[in-house]
Formats: sequence, C-alpha cells, structure tokens
Amino acid sequence: MTSTAKSLSDVLAAVPAGRVHRPGTSGYDAACAGFDLAAIPVPHVAVSAAGEDDVVAAVRAAVTHGLPVAVRATGHGPVTGGDSSVLIDTRAMSAVTIDPERRTATVGAGATWRPVLAAAAPLGLAPLCGSAPDVGAVSYTLGGGLGPLGRRYGWAADHVRRIRLVTASGKLLDVTADTEPDLFWALRGGGGNFGVVTELEMDLLPVRGGHDLYGGGLYLPGEAAPELLAAFGRSTASAPDELSLSVAFVTFPDLDAVPPPLRGRFAAHLRVAHLGTAPEAEPLLAPLRAVADPLLDTVRPLPLTEIGTIHADPVMPQPVSCGSAVLPRWEAPAIDVLLAGVGAATPHMLEVRHLGGALARNAVPANAVGHRDARYSVFTSAYPGPTQAAAAALQTELYQRLLPWSGGRCLYNFTARPDGGPADARAAFDEADYARLAALKAVWDPGNTFRVNVNVTPAGAVDPTGRPGSSPLPRYERSRV
Repeated sequence: MTSTAKSLSDVLAAVPAGRVHRPGTSGYDAACAGFDLAAIPVPHVAVSAAGEDDVVAAVRAAVTHGLPVAVRATGHGPVTGGDSSVLIDTRAMSAVTIDPERRTATVGAGATWRPVLAAAAPLGLAPLCGSAPDVGAVSYTLGGGLGPLGRRYGWAADHVRRIRLVTASGKLLDVTADTEPDLFWALRGGGGNFGVVTELEMDLLPVRGGHDLYGGGLYLPGEAAPELLAAFGRSTASAPDELSLSVAFVTFPDLDAVPPPLRGRFAAHLRVAHLGTAPEAEPLLAPLRAVADPLLDTVRPLPLTEIGTIHADPVMPQPVSCGSAVLPRWEAPAIDVLLAGVGAATPHMLEVRHLGGALARNAVPANAVGHRDARYSVFTSAYPGPTQAAAAALQTELYQRLLPWSGGRCLYNFTARPDGGPADARAAFDEADYARLAALKAVWDPGNTFRVNVNVTPAGAVDPTGRPGSSPLPRYERSRV
C-alpha cells in the first residue's frame, strides 16, 4: 500500500469497513468497473458509497490530499483522467421514488433508467430517458440528456426540479431555482463539474394510455444509404415533434446473438419513436419505407418499458472509441461527407439523429444545455476488436472533414474523442455560456477537484492542456455555424 493510499484510508476512517477499497483488495476492481472497458480508472482509493455521509467523507479526503474526485455509476461515459484519484462508486445509491400526484421521480446517484421506467410506466408516465435504459440516470441528465422522447418534451435537464449536491467544501446542498439559481443553471447541462450529485428530483411526462408509443427499428440494406439519407432529410424537415428519428449505418457481426436477417450484413438501422398510434405514425414513415424492402422490421406499438429496443444499444461491457458533432442544418455537402464515411468495410457505426422540436426551445428556468440551435447530431462508435485503432483514425478524419459545417461543436454527453484523449468542454457550449460556467466553477470548485469529467476549468486557471480556462473554443468558418 502506498503512503498516499494509507493516509487516505486514515482520513476515510469514518466510512464503514468494507466500503473503502485499495488496489489489490477485495472490492476495488468491482468499484472501478464499468461499461467502457477502455476507460477503467486506477484510483488511489475507491469508495463504495452507501449514502451521502460516505460521499462527503470521500470528497473531504480528496480535497485534503489535493486529489481529483472521480464519480462512477455505470461507467458508460468514456472519460479519461481517473487514475490517482479518489473514486466514488455510487451504484449502491440507487433508490427510486415515484410521486404520481406531482408526476415526479426522485432517483439516487447510482440508479439507471430501467427501474425508473418500470415504476413510472404503469402510471402512464415516462422519464426522459436515453436510448439505453442501463445508463445512469443522474450523469445522463446532468449532461443534458438526449432521448427518444426529446423532440416532444425537450432535454432531460429541462425537467429537473431539485438537485442534492456535495460541494468541493464537503457541504450538502439542496439546489433549486430558488435556493441557488446560478448553480442550478450550471448543474443542468454542465455535467459533474460542480460537485457530486447524490439525488435528482425530475418531472415525469404523460404518455397516453401508458403504452401509446409506436416505435422500433426498420433495418434496410446499407447499400441504400444515399436514397435513405435523402428521404431522411426530407422527412425530418417537416416531422412533427411527436416523431423522433435517427439512422445508424452498421455492419453486424456474424454471431448467433444477431437476428438471422442481419448477421454479417451492412445495414441501415432506422430508429423510430412516435408518441402516437400506428395510423398516425405510418403515413410519416411511408417515404422512408419506400426506399427499400426491409431486412427486418420491429416497428410496433411499444410498451414504455421496451423503449431500449428502439436503438438496441449494446449491453455487454466493451471498449469504446467514439466521436460526435452537431450540424446546424441539412446540407448536401455535409451529407456527402457522411456518405463517404459509411460502407460494409467501415470499422465503426455512424449515426445521424434528428434534433429540433422541443430540444430547440429554451428551458424554464434556463439551464446550461448547449447548442439548442443544432438540427442534427452525428455520432460514431467503433466496434470492439483489432480494428479499433483504424476506426479511431477514420473517425477523427471524418470530424475534420465535417468542420466547415459543425464548427467543432458537439453535445456535452457526446464530447468523447475517438483517440481517447481528453474531451474539450468548450465544444459543448457557446462562448458566453462557457465563460459563465468557468466563472461559476471558480466559485464552487476553484481547485478543480471535480475534473474527471468533460471538464470546465475554473476561470483564471489553466487546464491540463495548457489552455486558459475561460478561453472560448476556436471556431472554424464561424459564419457557417
């Protein structure tokens, strides 16, 4: 045991035995584990927090030793920099409470969306969860939260009512629009930069009949990509807010776990989420269905608890190499760049997701979620295996080619770099909002204790790459964006 680990253990004496884990001890690997196998941290000490007292003790220990705090629930975010930290594993803090009269859910720091869906759906209510129900609800929401119901109801962060927070000074706060309005603005969209969130209270949204979601996957031959993207652009130009569409181009592995029609096939996976009935949705889907005969069609009336089957995201832990960008509008030259980046031999998935609708409207009260003006999000993710290095290079090249339209912008929860390097938080905000976040960071976390994330550097400080913390992200052909 290192001297640092021993002295940390002394400071953490208030945490019950069995919850503090050092390298080589039972529980350490489990506390550090997560979905993304390419981003497993090696902290000095890992704390399996059972409640707020454990979180407070861990934060105070980290501050005492000048160490960063890493927070881990499901480990889906490919965040670097967790080595030599105090890691707080929140998975045991997973309580979910539903208030049907107020239409709210209160979720613990380690809760995933799955139990929230299970508790809310029988009441005809839905959380603004993401495409993967096994992702942590709190971290997803703090970064904005883009889900299949977003075009109708907005970002998950828009519907947060209360945040329970442990600050860098080790204090517990209930943060609301009334108690700490500036901090409440920053937390909803600014990620985990201002403390450890132990609990969120959020709105639940009504869904007619409790099961009135029509959605699933329409899998078309990948060779129809040009025609499908053209139809996708036309359809999304006039789509009602009730319809959320995305399309992913992927070559499926030839494995028994893959449905037979898709095994080894290059396919276009059109993801459909419509808050309405089949007779309402099908006329909107008809131009997309007309592109080609489907390889597989799973679009159907869908219980809310099966919302994860729309995107059918991977559930088994795997190494991740991914990147993203936002586009302000549908422009043929940008789409040509995307088309050049997909094919049967492409070693990564490429997704185009329609934004707009309620996602483009300002929240009340306002929050820090960036790029509400964007109309499309592009996301790539590499397959696990020996092709990942090549995929990282190809993804990086793709985003370089998209710069004239994206301006280097992306959504906060999608800021990961394909090469695994530190993400730049400035890409997720406009200049004024980033400057405001940096100023608030200097107030609430001047030592940047909470930096194992998509980091906002305190104003006046210098981030690990040597850039001033309050400097805006340089824009490429700014007039275009």
